[in-house]
Amino acid sequence: MNLVQQIKSRQQALGKTTREIARLVAMAPSNATNSLSGKIDVRASTLEGFADALDAKWMLIPRHLLPEIERILSGKSIGPDDVPSAAQRFLDRGE
Repeated sequence: MNLVQQIKSRQQALGKTTREIARLVAMAPSNATNSLSGKIDVRASTLEGFADALDAKWMLIPRHLLPEIERILSGKSIGPDDVPSAAQRFLDRGE
């Protein structure tokens, strides 16, 4: 998933409209729409603004660490697949 797709996914998860994001980054809604649709190549500062508006941060991740990061973001713990995630273990303790 590329960065623009991640931004759009985060936008949907938070239920924010493109107009709301545009307002938060002081951008014309049409420019935000074009940026998020991939019609124009956006500057790093624009992507950083979108991330900030969505209470997120973007960064470069070395390829050799990517599988581990994707696993963490999916909620799985590091190790065998049959081990519950840290979040699941925490929730199970509270029951």
